[in-house]
Amino acid sequence: MRDVYIVSAVRTPGCRRARGAFSQTRPENLLVQALHGAVGRIKLDPAAIDDLMVGCAFPEAEQGLNIGRVAAQMAGFPDSVSGATVNRFCASGLESIAISSLKVANGWCDVAMAAGLESMSIVPMGGNMPRPHPEWAKEHPDVYVSMGITAENVAKRYNVTRQDQDEFAYNSHLKAAEAQKNKLFTEIIPTNADKYEELKDGTIKRSTFVQDFDDGVRADTTVEGLGKLRPAFAATGSVTAGNSSQTTDGAAASILMSEEAVKKYGVKPLVKFKLYAVAGCKADEMGVGPAYAVPKLLKLAGLKAEDIGLWELNEAFASQAIYCARQIGIADKKYWAADSKEKRINISGGAIALGHPLGCTGSKLAATMVANMVRLGVKYGVESMCIGGGMGAAALFELC
Repeated sequence: MRDVYIVSAVRTPGCRRARGAFSQTRPENLLVQALHGAVGRIKLDPAAIDDLMVGCAFPEAEQGLNIGRVAAQMAGFPDSVSGATVNRFCASGLESIAISSLKVANGWCDVAMAAGLESMSIVPMGGNMPRPHPEWAKEHPDVYVSMGITAENVAKRYNVTRQDQDEFAYNSHLKAAEAQKNKLFTEIIPTNADKYEELKDGTIKRSTFVQDFDDGVRADTTVEGLGKLRPAFAATGSVTAGNSSQTTDGAAASILMSEEAVKKYGVKPLVKFKLYAVAGCKADEMGVGPAYAVPKLLKLAGLKAEDIGLWELNEAFASQAIYCARQIGIADKKYWAADSKEKRINISGGAIALGHPLGCTGSKLAATMVANMVRLGVKYGVESMCIGGGMGAAALFELC
């Protein structure tokens, strides 16, 4: 097996569903710009790319028709660059990187591209026409249950209090705001966004503007303010809009190479993509997935949790992120508090502040992970996320 190097990793900003900067921008346009950004950073001729894998949680409507191939063609890549669409729900973007890495590692190709995409403004969560199997749904409704209810189940079953969740959410916004202030999101590419408005004569005017920051970060968030929010999924629950991830639009892309390709194209390797692991869990508490996937990953790597310098533990909900951190052994507040000098978890904020554009998130977090590992000189980083239907995924990155 050959070593696999990530040589470029970028993302668009993450912008709020319906109210954010990308709410009227077609998903293909977001993805094309991410693809251009990834090749542009290393001045790579797209003709060198063998294949493109695009993660998307709901690949239908504007995100349908094999957007992996469509986007490559819209980006102006030569016909020789093939494309496919990957779906592992919330981990689709990370799955695209894992599949691409296997191709490079096995010598099936030398240059692969992996991406993630989701426009939650244009293609709704659950899709436009969900059709659960009627008999199966009666026997196992947990498979189709709302993600918010699974977060409530985790909070209740594993004693994650409302105060725990709100404090974790507060720190997510603080870390994200600090990262924005210090211009640490170097993986972001300025992205063109569309806006449509009806004029007095009834015609529609289309205008374009540039978006270069995540627009869901609330620097003025307080624990007290979060505490006033009503439960979002259960009348007596503890999961609120404030301690849950934001529904978001965005795209991200990475380029992976073999050592031979790194030398041939004269690019600088950033990190090695070392390992990937997935694991299943109960569907009605899908958020605990990382608690199973991360130990599996670390065992494969021969590492312990204390060996990992940075974690991107996706904040689908504060309840599940907290529980998973406890199980992994990294729940001490010093690892995630904004004012801690020892923080390792989501050091630039997480999905509660920055958003969770479903199929994009795995690719988006990888771009953030790579940027932070390079900036801080951290040897090992782990990205992990829970997945709808009851799964977890985890990936190991090693600094070059």
